[in-house]
Amino acid sequence: MSSSMKLSKFKYNLPEELIALHPTLNRDESRLMVLNRNTGEIEHKIFKDIIDYFKNDDVMVFNNTKVFPARLYGNKEKTGAQIEVFLLRELNREQRLWDVLVDPARKIRIGNKLYFGEDDLLVAEVIDNTTSRGRTLRFLFDGSYEEFKDTLYNLGETPLPKFINRPVEEEDALRYQTVYAEHEGAVAAPTAGLHFSRELLKRLEINGVDFANITLHVGLGNFRSVDVEDLTKHKMDSEQIWIRDDAVEVVNNAKLNKHQICAVGTTVMRTLESSVSTNGMLKPYEGWTNKFIFPPYDFTVADSMISNFHLPLSTLLMMVAAFAGYDKLMNAYRVAIKEKYRFGTYGDAMLII
Repeated sequence: MSSSMKLSKFKYNLPEELIALHPTLNRDESRLMVLNRNTGEIEHKIFKDIIDYFKNDDVMVFNNTKVFPARLYGNKEKTGAQIEVFLLRELNREQRLWDVLVDPARKIRIGNKLYFGEDDLLVAEVIDNTTSRGRTLRFLFDGSYEEFKDTLYNLGETPLPKFINRPVEEEDALRYQTVYAEHEGAVAAPTAGLHFSRELLKRLEINGVDFANITLHVGLGNFRSVDVEDLTKHKMDSEQIWIRDDAVEVVNNAKLNKHQICAVGTTVMRTLESSVSTNGMLKPYEGWTNKFIFPPYDFTVADSMISNFHLPLSTLLMMVAAFAGYDKLMNAYRVAIKEKYRFGTYGDAMLII
């Protein structure tokens, strides 16, 4: 096992106060560290300065997934014990079947009924155990599908990651979502995209930067800890992706003409690398990916990327290290800690060129 494949290499000491609990006042005014992956040179900027690093006909690739309010609180029948249900994905629309995580899991068994909302507005029945924490729920609801969905989403709250250790607030419904979110299905936001304001997108467009949209419905696998020291043995959760013809055309055109292609976030990078032809071109794809990228890795499509500052031992950190180069990235993180950059979902951004 070569040393680059070891989990322990991705441990670093992150002072807790550097984990951002709130977003910056304006999306495009978080801090931006620019890291040159050839020279290792580091610059300190504000996010909207990113416009200076892109020219006419360069391409930015965005993940246009939309987060839904996936976290519900309810009570168990008879005991009334409080439970948290995290909606992962809808399994069957007609039967109102959902794949969920429950907490505390040990108390929830097949056949149990769970009640949600005032006057038990919504009732669910546990019909299957999928994993130790996972269950399949059937929601019992008489109205139309639209009414059911509205009821479910009104009861749910914005699924902030647990490391944002505070109650969910009103601003989160807006700020834990990109301004270009379109296709619903994510339980976590593609965080690099949170820094883009409508104004900044407009200015990039006026400067001739092209946009391509892909979709990856971000799952909770992003936050799942890696439990094996040998990274080649870690299995990623599968996530649903769509790469449509129009995006393929924009990206391949830029590639042929040697223009910069920037992956906005780790989810975009993973999606692009999941569907590449033998000659290094992007291919349309609709399906699932469980691609896990860690050093060493040769990237085919993007030549720059935007990412947040990720927590120790996370698969996100491993992917960014594969792109920036392990030593250069870990050095940049040391600088970020010294300069008190903000880490995590609501934190600051890094552009790797």
